[in-house]
Amino acid sequence: MQARLEQLGAFFEPSSIAVVGASASPGKVGYNVLFNLAENRRRGLLRAELYPVNPRVRELLGLPCYPRLADVPSPVDLVVIVVPAKYVPDVMREAARKNAKAAIVISSGFSEVGNWELEEEVVRIGRDAGIRILGPNCVGVYDPYTGVDTVFLPRLKALRDGRELVSSPKPPRGGISMITQSGAFGVSALDYMAGHNMGVSRFVSLGNKCDVDETDMLEFMATDERTRVVLMYVEDIRDGRRFLRVAKATTPVKPVVVLKAGWSRAGARAVQSHTGALAGSDEVYEAAFRQAGVLRARSMAEFFSMGKALSMQPPAEGRRVAIVTDAGGPGIMTVDACEARGLEVPELPETTKRRLRELVQEGVLLPFAAIGNPIDLTVSVDARMYEEATRVVLEDPSIHGVIVLALHHPPGLVEDFVDRVARLARELGKPVVACDIGEAEMADYVRRRFDELGVPAFEAPEDAATAMWALVAYGEVRRKLGGLTTSR
Repeated sequence: MQARLEQLGAFFEPSSIAVVGASASPGKVGYNVLFNLAENRRRGLLRAELYPVNPRVRELLGLPCYPRLADVPSPVDLVVIVVPAKYVPDVMREAARKNAKAAIVISSGFSEVGNWELEEEVVRIGRDAGIRILGPNCVGVYDPYTGVDTVFLPRLKALRDGRELVSSPKPPRGGISMITQSGAFGVSALDYMAGHNMGVSRFVSLGNKCDVDETDMLEFMATDERTRVVLMYVEDIRDGRRFLRVAKATTPVKPVVVLKAGWSRAGARAVQSHTGALAGSDEVYEAAFRQAGVLRARSMAEFFSMGKALSMQPPAEGRRVAIVTDAGGPGIMTVDACEARGLEVPELPETTKRRLRELVQEGVLLPFAAIGNPIDLTVSVDARMYEEATRVVLEDPSIHGVIVLALHHPPGLVEDFVDRVARLARELGKPVVACDIGEAEMADYVRRRFDELGVPAFEAPEDAATAMWALVAYGEVRRKLGGLTTSR
């Protein structure tokens, strides 16, 4: 197993990379792949040696260019292939002679269009040579820690008025690893995560899964020290027994969230036309996920909310949630959203209410604050009120998690309250999730500040409730499968 995992590591941490099909034409896939890698090498992020391969050019982006892979003068760990499908077997044979460890076949035109024989030939060459293959028909790998980036879509796009807008941003470093069968969904996910301040450890696009599949990569991510949560977009799982075994070994150690597409009849038909895969019975997948402790998302919003929370906060030890807010109506909405997810929003114990009433008598909380659950601090709230009310419910042993629904609008509320709440979350070790509704600059600032301090923040009460549910559900998985619910 160790040797297998080390070989998969060549996709993310190669000592050398050859880009076969590197192009001199901006906008082409072969250019963008080489540009990403060359730029990361220029910045000192990518340490791997880099070799463009193109018979028509002697130099690309300041790098010597070689006519064939065989002409590269040094060993090559990772081969990135961006040539028409019919030439891929020849490149794979050259990769075998170079003793390459891994190949990313970005080229399309294989089983997804019915060209099974060509794909099987590529697999056979790789198997005989001991080369692990990612793809074909994929966007490859993005690793912000090592600088390996084969996601070939351009970062900027020009408008007719001459402006350039960011089109395909990349998220910063973090603890989320993502495995996706769909390259298009994967690129969109990177865009979303970049915009929502969600840090990435490793990203991999599987494409047709001719060799490396979701179970291989899940097994690899399970041992990766940087990965705190694994997000998986899947359309089919070919070896269900092995996936079940690997997932069941992984989930007590780190959470796994799956977005399974193609669960409807029409969706299953679309899956087959997309990658040539058979989606299978959704009931079987549902049962397998439950047995393995895999958390299932039913929408994109759930997928990302769950991943964000699980990458930042510890699992909850129970389902009882307290809500601290400065907004009555949204507070009620949050209660409804929690109850809809199966969470409990209980009446607070008398001891906790007594401590809150003492804070009123001490002048810390206002006399007209609602001492219930939600605790409504009202529009006259300030930072200390948030800190002390949150402290009281976090110290309550009957409360397992807290949602801080902190609308930024109250005139007396300044940014210091975010730091105070985040410090309490770290000190007391229970999961805390934040929400601020709005699109104003201040709303965005509050959410980003919470994120930076390790408290996942969301734009809607429903997303915050989903995030808390994920922390509760994962706590139940760890208890069921024998893991420990310690803070991370």
